[in-house]
Amino acid sequence: MAAPQGRQAPPARREVSAWRPRVAGVVEVFHAHFAEYAYPMHVHDAWTLLIVDAGAVRYDLDRHEHGTPHDTVSLLPPHVPHNGSPATPDGFRKRVLYLDGSRLGDDLIGPAVDAPDLRDPVLRLRVGQVHTALTRPGDEFEAESRLTLVGERLRTHLRPAHAARAPRRDPALAGRLRELLDERVVEGLSLDEAGRLLQAHPAHLVRAFSGAYGIAPHQYLNARRVDRARRLLLADRGPADVAALTGFHDQAHLTRHFKKLVGVTPGRYRRSSR
Repeated sequence: MAAPQGRQAPPARREVSAWRPRVAGVVEVFHAHFAEYAYPMHVHDAWTLLIVDAGAVRYDLDRHEHGTPHDTVSLLPPHVPHNGSPATPDGFRKRVLYLDGSRLGDDLIGPAVDAPDLRDPVLRLRVGQVHTALTRPGDEFEAESRLTLVGERLRTHLRPAHAARAPRRDPALAGRLRELLDERVVEGLSLDEAGRLLQAHPAHLVRAFSGAYGIAPHQYLNARRVDRARRLLLADRGPADVAALTGFHDQAHLTRHFKKLVGVTPGRYRRSSR
């Protein structure tokens, strides 16, 4: 319905949030809610990993029409023109990761053009977990670990003939990674750095560690930090100081993980000490 004469129609709703996290291989994180906006044909020099949380998007890629229902993960390859527009009356809400070639190689461009929309609930869940970690300062190690598994699953879809083998157990490598994490409890490290130091692919590191200890590397590191925090709190150190002394990004980061593992906030835990 047209706006009354003399009055302009309200602008179409557009909400965006974009940032570049401190995670290797992630060029940009982009969250948006568009009610009416339609993208013209364009290209990116990075991979576009897209999930839609509300509504749906229709788009053309390589002269073929595609869509993104709620449970789909869409992977659009670099340098291939595409557009995008709402496929539902209320528009769409989406979350996007733009990834460079260190995460997905050019050899996957052809398969991604042929099948960009992936119906995989596990993959959809894991991509959402990456986004959640990326919105929390201090959880970059978790985001990197989860993104490594996302990349592995994407390659399984695009190159199924090369991905049917069961993951190889490697307790020796898991032990070396645990020793490295124990040495770097406060300083921390990235998964890529651990891979270089231990001469292993990051995805294999995560698989080997989780298989050997039943816990992901980022969960192990956070648990070690919380243990240190407990001792310092019982020595009557304040939560802000404890966060800095145990490797957490800030007091809020400490509180989130402390409450998850202990059940109460650091301040309450400290006050409980006799």
